[in-house]
Amino acid sequence: MRVQSLTLAAAAAAALIASAPAMLSTTSTTGRPGSPAAPAREGSVRAADLMVKLGGCTPLSHGRYRSDDGTSADIPVCGVPGAVFWTADMDIDCDGRAGPSCNSRTDPLFSESTAFQQSDGRYLSAETLPYVVVPAPSDIWDYRDHGIGPGSVAAVIYGGRVQYAVVGDTGPEDIIGEASYATAAGLGIRPDPRGGGTPSGVTYLVFKNARVSPLQDHAAAVAAGERLARKLLAEG
Repeated sequence: MRVQSLTLAAAAAAALIASAPAMLSTTSTTGRPGSPAAPAREGSVRAADLMVKLGGCTPLSHGRYRSDDGTSADIPVCGVPGAVFWTADMDIDCDGRAGPSCNSRTDPLFSESTAFQQSDGRYLSAETLPYVVVPAPSDIWDYRDHGIGPGSVAAVIYGGRVQYAVVGDTGPEDIIGEASYATAAGLGIRPDPRGGGTPSGVTYLVFKNARVSPLQDHAAAVAAGERLARKLLAEG
């Protein structure tokens, strides 16, 4: 019986050692085993490099946007070769197909539709698809005049992270600074449509004449976004 007990103990120890790598793999960057890890980085282009490249603003818009109702109109749409950008807040768009986090119970302003649709005709899922919202065309600025439309590739920059996305919805004519639940989550921004988002510091970079088809193919948006961001950095 003693020999059998030693054999069982040795086997248990061996099993514990063998399982150690798997146990370690669940440790997050905070060092707490089993806790959620930070959102994975989608590409190798650094947020800091993109921000340096964007530099100052060369306005393209004929006027300026507000970030929310009742705020000052002080946000221009700016231009760089091959792209447009603006820096604003981030409001959470939860519209489109309902899910556990985006529905009429979680979002008092929930709409079952988005301005643009998937290739199968269904409205977008804000929970699963990273997308940005552009202002509806107006005298201030018309995104269509700059080769931008449904599925245009975007890079959203915040807190040292880059989240690739597509243009997926339109908003009010005079307000700018909104993206889907999934975009916010990918940047570490609280995605709750009730009080989530962030009040400033988000840069939305949208590339001209570069669209993903089908619109819902996020992997294609990441690949195209990474290529276009590298091209932008390489230009003199």
